[in-house]
Amino acid sequence: MSKPQKLFDLIAYVNMKRRFTANDVAKEFGISVRTAHRYLLELDAMGIPLYTEPGRNGGYRVLSNRMLPPLIFSEDEALAIFFAFQSLQYYKSLPFEVDIASVSRKLFLGLPADAKPQIENLKSTLAFWHRKREIETPQLKKLIQKAAQKKVIKIQYQSQRKLTGRIIYPIGVYANDNIWYVPAFDYGKQTIRLFRADRIIEVEDAEGNFEPITETLNDILYSYRIKDPVHLYVKLSENGIVRCKDNPYFETNIQYNSDTTGGFIDTTIDKADLNFVSNFFMSLGDEALVIEPLEIREFILASARKLVDQYS
Repeated sequence: MSKPQKLFDLIAYVNMKRRFTANDVAKEFGISVRTAHRYLLELDAMGIPLYTEPGRNGGYRVLSNRMLPPLIFSEDEALAIFFAFQSLQYYKSLPFEVDIASVSRKLFLGLPADAKPQIENLKSTLAFWHRKREIETPQLKKLIQKAAQKKVIKIQYQSQRKLTGRIIYPIGVYANDNIWYVPAFDYGKQTIRLFRADRIIEVEDAEGNFEPITETLNDILYSYRIKDPVHLYVKLSENGIVRCKDNPYFETNIQYNSDTTGGFIDTTIDKADLNFVSNFFMSLGDEALVIEPLEIREFILASARKLVDQYS
């Protein structure tokens, strides 16, 4: 194996190991201990953040901000990564400290010369667009760390009504429509609640013994558990079908009438979702007619009367 190849593999090795000695490197790569020391010095000169720990049990360790080895991408892979980073520019807060413009520029400079004009053309014709929001989420990085560490935390949460203290187990963090959300088990309410990360003002570790939580982020995002079933039946116009298809909550429940004009939704929802479902079908106006449940019909009727009174 050539020296450049050994150095490349050594970069990957030290990134994988938190602590190691020159003897470890020598055994791994079949070189002498003296050569291992020399190679490690060369990595240090290249900017790999190595720290030497003296003493009998000493050795080398990589600082927490570890350098990644150079990677080789195909042209299509590089284009995909370039535009994925471009899409992040619409986020006001990100969970990692990175200059999106700088990363995009580095990716662009690393592309073959004949691929660069294609990128320039695509930049004006292709965008993974998100609505840009100016919402700061100062606790985002800490929330992700606590979720990864599986820590129970105490938070100060600014709801629409008041500031409250909560003890929660953050199951994970996800972004939707450029807003970060934290599904978490609320020990005070004894149920899973969804918190907006930008409304979490303070985060600190909670003290005490807490019931272990087995829910995962995948469980939250990709499974729908009905605790209190409610039958939902809604007649839809053709435009109502289009509107429901745009909503992930309803898109898989749409059925078409036999005469292909319009359709309907006949499914079961959880009672906890009644407010969300009521507001959605209220927004559809005469493109939807809710038959069941009665609670949604009454909500829409009361809301319509308020609007009539407001504009009378």
